[in-house]
Amino acid sequence: MYFRIDHPPVAFEDYVPFISEQMANELTGIAEDLRGMKVVHLNSTATGGGVAEILQSMVPLMDSLGIETERIVIKPQDDFFRVTKLIHNMLQGAPGSLSDDDWDTYHGAIQDVARDFEQDHLWNDVWFVHDPQLLPLAKLMTREPDSTWVWIGHIDLTSPNQRVMDNLLPLFFHYDRLVFSLDDYVPREVRDALPVVIAPPGIDPLNEKNVALEESEAWDIVAAMGIDPSRPLITQVSRFDAWKDPWGVIDAYRLARQDIPGLQLALLGLIQASDDPEAEAMVASVSDYAGDDPDVHLYAHADLPCSVSKAVNAFQTASRVVIQKSTREGFGLTVTEAMWKAKAMIGGNVGGIRLQIQDGINGYLVDSAQECGARIVQLLRDEDLNTRMGREARASVSRNYLLPRLTLDYLKAARSSQTEKGQSVHCKP
Repeated sequence: MYFRIDHPPVAFEDYVPFISEQMANELTGIAEDLRGMKVVHLNSTATGGGVAEILQSMVPLMDSLGIETERIVIKPQDDFFRVTKLIHNMLQGAPGSLSDDDWDTYHGAIQDVARDFEQDHLWNDVWFVHDPQLLPLAKLMTREPDSTWVWIGHIDLTSPNQRVMDNLLPLFFHYDRLVFSLDDYVPREVRDALPVVIAPPGIDPLNEKNVALEESEAWDIVAAMGIDPSRPLITQVSRFDAWKDPWGVIDAYRLARQDIPGLQLALLGLIQASDDPEAEAMVASVSDYAGDDPDVHLYAHADLPCSVSKAVNAFQTASRVVIQKSTREGFGLTVTEAMWKAKAMIGGNVGGIRLQIQDGINGYLVDSAQECGARIVQLLRDEDLNTRMGREARASVSRNYLLPRLTLDYLKAARSSQTEKGQSVHCKP
């Protein structure tokens, strides 16, 4: 019911040019405090989605600091992901309820995971458990008294479906720390009852998706995927998901094209995540909505001329404007990625996008397709404005949203919990 993921090693020194001396010293100091501890990150999918991407970089970074760290991905039956997608949607505000069979599927799958962990004598000092898929685990495991359990929520819990939230709330109380991306996401029932850490995600500047790419090379890649280099391109990079509002992006493009002849739109959402059973139906819906417009390019199963990460980098680099028109968004790493490339973003006025985009300074927040279309036109017509906002966007990411800062936040959460327990660093004999 689970498997381990091996990640190529990294050197902490490679991150030092991207962070302040103070942060570098804090990271090495806390790593010394935690040296000798065994740490695990648990999530539900090996690839695809922001959590998998964060962990593929964070796990080797923690290792490079001298903290023994591994990553484990659960492997439940497919029906588990059908249920957890429902839970995900309802926690972000979708109406409805789960049947008793659905809840049995959810809890039963994690019970199987817990049983396998215990049969294999899986032991760790610190357990980082990511997102609702694995939330029941701390309750179901026979815990070492001196172990630390941290649950990390990455989704938008601003206005959850209360029936589903009420069912899940007791599970939070089996954790030592809860981590949320924004203060607005903290359920009122746990706000004053449990230790809470606010830690917005961050991107890895050393990831192939985020390293500097020459514009000429970026255009070579997107041209090989059907984009005309002689005409302006706008892009949204995100999974095909209702919360990402791809139909609204197409509406905004159609409005902008009335003033920007020859405009091209790319919707890049290559299906990789195994925990999203709705993706294929979403692609079909968006494709129908786009109709026969040759300048709306949908990429879900593309035969790429390069890696997925490099393709994302190329589209974000080549685009004059990058969009993330979400109607709910836990954080939006695709926003961070584009801002790191000095792009003036247009984002939905929701959740973690609001945290990143300062409206009118490093991008624009929009509440409708009409607003989005108008901002596209404004940024395409005013190159100075576009450049200035892009410069502010990159500076904001450099200050606030890079992986070393997120790693430090997680390690602080673990150390605080260990300190409260009165435990010193140790190794299991």
